[in-house]
Amino acid sequence: MNIQQLLSAPIQQAMIAAGADQDVQALVRQSSKAQFGDYQANGIMAAAKKLGQNPREFAQQVLSHLDLGEMVDKLEIAGPGFINIFLNKDWLAKESLNAAFDDKLGINTHQNQTIVVDYSSPNVAKEMHVGHLRSTIIGDSVVRTLEFLGNTVIRANHVGDWGTQFGMLIAYLEKMQNDNASGMDLSDIEEFYRQAKAEFDSNAAFAETARQYVVKLQSGDAHCLTLWQKLVDITMNQCQATYDRLNVTLTQADTMGESLYNPMLQGIVDDLKNQGLAVEDNGATVVFLDEFKNKEGEPMGVIVQKNDGGFLYTTTDIAAATYRCHTLKANKAYVFTDARQSQHMQQAWLITRKGKFIPDEFELKHFTFGMMLGKDGKPFKTRTGGTVKLTDLLDEAVERAAALINQKNPDLSEQEKQAVIEAVAIGAVKYADLSKNRTTDYVFDWDNMLSFEGNTAPYMQYAYTRIRSIFAKAQIDPATLDGQIMLSDDKERALAVKLLQFEEVLLAVSEDGLPHLLCQYLFELAGIFSSFYEACPILTTQEPTKTSRLLLAKLTANTLQKGLDLLGIKTVEKM
Repeated sequence: MNIQQLLSAPIQQAMIAAGADQDVQALVRQSSKAQFGDYQANGIMAAAKKLGQNPREFAQQVLSHLDLGEMVDKLEIAGPGFINIFLNKDWLAKESLNAAFDDKLGINTHQNQTIVVDYSSPNVAKEMHVGHLRSTIIGDSVVRTLEFLGNTVIRANHVGDWGTQFGMLIAYLEKMQNDNASGMDLSDIEEFYRQAKAEFDSNAAFAETARQYVVKLQSGDAHCLTLWQKLVDITMNQCQATYDRLNVTLTQADTMGESLYNPMLQGIVDDLKNQGLAVEDNGATVVFLDEFKNKEGEPMGVIVQKNDGGFLYTTTDIAAATYRCHTLKANKAYVFTDARQSQHMQQAWLITRKGKFIPDEFELKHFTFGMMLGKDGKPFKTRTGGTVKLTDLLDEAVERAAALINQKNPDLSEQEKQAVIEAVAIGAVKYADLSKNRTTDYVFDWDNMLSFEGNTAPYMQYAYTRIRSIFAKAQIDPATLDGQIMLSDDKERALAVKLLQFEEVLLAVSEDGLPHLLCQYLFELAGIFSSFYEACPILTTQEPTKTSRLLLAKLTANTLQKGLDLLGIKTVEKM
């Protein structure tokens, strides 16, 4: 159920019938205040201006051509030409009832596109830190939403598993005669990496051996590949434990590291040369882009192959886009990285299109995000100034949540308590991030994120639990409800409207990569339900009103649960 789309199409046709161009936009939006109706058509003024007409007179002409049937109770022209739209309560009741009995909540789940989503992207031989959190959970929320809407989603974990550092690591493994690397845990690998780097910097002979191992690795030497694979496996095993703990849907089968594209890189450079897009410059192969200027105002040069024959991240990202289009047969590719990668991705994809490695219709979207900051406004660090490991962050979240839940509800059984603690802890960390606009930095604050008040995970989880307790108290199984929904009170009507706007929010999340819109929707829904609950008694009222209100409560609980699930946040039956 997408009310915005249901209104937009006929209003657009009415505008065309009134004399507007075929490409005119109705610009239907949710109204900000109840007195302006449920929706507003805001495209009248722009269309009237283009026609040289009075906007209110043009709006009247549009209304004369418009028939929205049983969906709308009233239409009115307001201000300089807005059309206020008041939905019919009987239509709202009917559609709410359909949603209450639908596993998909009345949402169209037949988009049927194949979309590659590149997110998380940890580095081999490094433990995941807080810098990986935003890419991982924002990407996963969008992935879940895309799949719920009926798309085939290919998860691509673009792991940093290739490059000169692996020659150094492999050489050090051999030097230490440590072929049993798979027995190491990741913290050992990080220390191992530091030792290898120190050896590389201080020992010229070792450094030369490491460089030779890079060549061997890239040429497919079996021994080097075996040691390299051990490093990759250890890293991804640990990453998987973190993904599972975060309730993130990535698996090891989704790993598509930089190494995957290595066989494609020379061909890409050769193609760019043959097309005259890449030229030699000081021994390197460079693409000069008129769309980007250097400090002197000249076209910026983007290196795709170094003078030693090595390739750049740009080359890899050109290959990745090509692979996702032609090999994976996708319609679109989404990439989630921090904002610092913005220019890099723009340049890589511009070269991809200039080189005709992908067709014009293949859609590439780069979703950037800001940084996680401490209360001092600086990048979030440990007290000693080090990078915060993601596992340490989650451990602290569990400790804090345990203290909170033990204080709030000590009567829970041990099993119930552990489930609540884990759900609240992980949910709080994720929701605190997801509820912020991904395009901005945000301040990490333990006290706020674990609060049971405001737009937080504990508040949302409690809102769901509170509705479930209504059914538990009445000993009613929501699945057995049978009846009609009647919207006799303004609070009931407001709740029904909000519930039927769920699909509009999910479309915005999937198209624009903005999970904070879903968080805001769920928070508003919980608040509207609270107002409904206070004004409209449920269990103490008479039939058929009782069943009607129980059905609204059921749909609200299902919507909250599905919304939180799409954010990757678990719900519990008791808190």
